[in-house]
Amino acid sequence: MNKPETNTKNSGSLSEVHQSVDTSKRTGWRRILSFIGPAYLVSVGYMDPGNWATDIAGGSKFGYQLIWILLMSNLIALLLQSLSARLGIVRGLDLAQASRNGYPKWVNIPLFGLAQTAIIACDLAEIIGMAIGLNLLFGLPLIWGISLTIFDTVLLLFLLNKGMRKMEAFIVSMVFIVGVSFLVEMFIVEPSLKEIARGFEPTMLSGEALYIAIGIIGATVMPHNLYLHSSLVQTRKFERDNKGIKEAIKFNFIDTAVALNLAFFVNAAILILAAAAFYKNGLHEVAEIQDAHKLLQNIFGNVAPALFAIALIAAGQSSTVTGTLAGQIVMEGHLKLRIEPWLRRLITRLLAIIPAFFTILWFGNDALGGLLILSQVVLSLQLGFAVIPLIHFTSDKRTMKGFAIKTWVKILAWGSSIVIVSLNVKLVVEEIKTWGADGGWYVYAIIVPLAILIGLLLLYVFIYPLISKIKREQNVTPHGTALNIDEVEKIHYKRIGITVDFSKNDRNTIRHALIQGGKQANYHLIHVVETAVARYHGESALDYETQSDTENLEKYRTNLAELGYKATIHIGYGGTVKAIVDITNESNLELLVMGAHGHKGLKDLILGTTVNSVRHKVTIPVLIVR
Repeated sequence: MNKPETNTKNSGSLSEVHQSVDTSKRTGWRRILSFIGPAYLVSVGYMDPGNWATDIAGGSKFGYQLIWILLMSNLIALLLQSLSARLGIVRGLDLAQASRNGYPKWVNIPLFGLAQTAIIACDLAEIIGMAIGLNLLFGLPLIWGISLTIFDTVLLLFLLNKGMRKMEAFIVSMVFIVGVSFLVEMFIVEPSLKEIARGFEPTMLSGEALYIAIGIIGATVMPHNLYLHSSLVQTRKFERDNKGIKEAIKFNFIDTAVALNLAFFVNAAILILAAAAFYKNGLHEVAEIQDAHKLLQNIFGNVAPALFAIALIAAGQSSTVTGTLAGQIVMEGHLKLRIEPWLRRLITRLLAIIPAFFTILWFGNDALGGLLILSQVVLSLQLGFAVIPLIHFTSDKRTMKGFAIKTWVKILAWGSSIVIVSLNVKLVVEEIKTWGADGGWYVYAIIVPLAILIGLLLLYVFIYPLISKIKREQNVTPHGTALNIDEVEKIHYKRIGITVDFSKNDRNTIRHALIQGGKQANYHLIHVVETAVARYHGESALDYETQSDTENLEKYRTNLAELGYKATIHIGYGGTVKAIVDITNESNLELLVMGAHGHKGLKDLILGTTVNSVRHKVTIPVLIVR
């Protein structure tokens, strides 16, 4: 049977959960439900605090006028997310991996930078939203709320360890809380259905309405969600024949349609809430989430604002988890760089916390609302760099085989990208004109050249797949390809180093070292004294621990000599890693045998790992013994 191209070499996007949910053992409704989940993880990005800010600003300033923008954004999102899922299902690649495969290497560096900027902008919205939610519910100062968001890393690690299904359950429960909160609030504010219906009529936009509309598009059609969805669909294990792939595409489209319609309901509810509560009461400048909460309390009592704050925290918390996964996908795909999830999360969060801190300290708490809307505009500006490659890849009959998108889908997809890019270009031109009128030198020295460079890059991303006839085979995973193994000769180690710490692990470490070299090798017993005296006085240290450790090393040497093994002792002083590396180099060792302490989790973070540090600094093989 004809099977589409898949990346059999790669280890899978999000390899720790790749194909972790088996769909083949289920039938009927249970089989459909086994595919449900990835789109809900994606949908939380469509109802995060950034959406709240743009929806509240739009509803309070322009009433129901921008509802059609929300609907258009949601339809574009449904189209693009279904293309993203199709790419992941058919080719077994996420969007970042496909970009690395389809574009020259140098292009992937700015593409990664732009995608990472979008993820930081998104994370900035989650941080501000969480901090505002905590402030509204518990009165916690915003700067403390922002600081607390660093600990979201712990939640992510916990959920990843529990498996993909548990993570999806957590996200769906957060989405449910948001949905129920707004359903109740809609009954409280009683909006006009006739005016809501009128809001679905398209109107011409300019100035502030255009700025907020683009913010809504950026908050709704999020670029990092396209990377995320193409990866998350690969957590489902199914038959890789034509029938299995068709079924997976169909079930994932159902998943996407339901999840994004729920997101549209939440976003529309926020905008309608702002229009009914604020615009109708003449409060046209409610752009701040805090103001919205306060006014809700004044107009409708205590229930509505409490639900508002709870929903805000739930939305921020769930979006935090998905933003981290997107960051991991983008880094691994574009750069072939894989780092620990906790470190990846911490880097992203710190890069987002810095501008939030700076804004509060420099401009005060009131500037956070503007920063939220700006973050969503940044997301929209990056959108073209994700959408254009996605359409190219899913249109390619050579790689997608019989699952390439049809002509009418291409027309809709390219039409959507033209709308997005055109609105962004119009916004950039208007903003540069406004800044230029203020006479700032930086506008012409920095911003205009940067905007031109980014525009040229976008043009290149669009043109390259059309003119390129070169078929490049490239491995897209962080690993290389398998090599041919020749005849293996036995290695005879003559000088073997053994690190000892006089714990119960020493017996096992020494035994493994003796197995490697036998009685022909010379063994170098290494121990490092880490006392303050040893650190400052080095070899001239004569404290009790130094003397005791020297005697213990001598006992090991004597013991080995009695068994017929030749051994030399070495005492290092001060920094463990440096001392071991220095002794290894000075003694010309050929193999280093080290015992692992087996620290896990928090201990590793606090105590560090000597083994890892040493193995990166020596050029000889290192045998790690548990």
